[in-house]
Amino acid sequence: MNARSHVSHVVDQFGSQAAAYVTSAVHAAGADLDRIGALVRGMPGARVLDLGCGGGHVAFAAAAAGAAVTAYDLSDAMLAAVAAEAARRGLERIETRQGAAETLPFPEANFDAVLTRYSAHHWRDVPAALAQARRVLKPGGLLVVCDIVSPEEPLLDTHLQAVELLRDPSHVRDYRVSEWRAMLEAAGFAPGQPLASRPRMEFASWIARMRTPPANVAAIRALQASAPEEVAAHFAIEPDGSFLLDSVLIEARPYGEAP
Repeated sequence: MNARSHVSHVVDQFGSQAAAYVTSAVHAAGADLDRIGALVRGMPGARVLDLGCGGGHVAFAAAAAGAAVTAYDLSDAMLAAVAAEAARRGLERIETRQGAAETLPFPEANFDAVLTRYSAHHWRDVPAALAQARRVLKPGGLLVVCDIVSPEEPLLDTHLQAVELLRDPSHVRDYRVSEWRAMLEAAGFAPGQPLASRPRMEFASWIARMRTPPANVAAIRALQASAPEEVAAHFAIEPDGSFLLDSVLIEARPYGEAP
């Protein structure tokens, strides 16, 4: 058996697909990205950390809104793709740094905002990463978490985690909203009301982004075909395998601190 670390899974999965994530239509637009841009525009001169930057879409939105941005990710290949795209767009206030979300190499109170989008479900230790985000935020700073979330009902949760892991071995967990609130509060944040959306995953491009092996694709389709009607209805599973996911954006500030 050839076992690899979780970090190796993440780097292997995303390093080779960096360009696909930079150009992904699913990741490049959305109400959540618009909201992030609006928030940053309300923070003139902000220093921003894009935590788990992936294809860099949060970094691009924040830089276009006037912030100085540090794009931070495990994958050197992903960071290189982000730097190249930033240069192509003429966004000069983006720097890149490599590392894990749980061990941020930045001093305390270094950023006005920490932003993370579609990344946390790959982190091995979300509470540790949130504690790090709290540490590097300035007083009165803003944390924005956007990610796919799991439904509260176990039947739906189990289906989602199964298909996610079959598609991508670096997947850890899509957390429930209740889990997010508990983790944020434990890290010292007061979370606001989630902004919910339901992005559609077009099946062919969804598996192509992760180069999912044919055997795993077949297993996902088998799970979809045998899914109880409650699962099929919630995820709006289509004949070709395309389906809807649940996503939220949560704005949070350290307890007792006003913006």
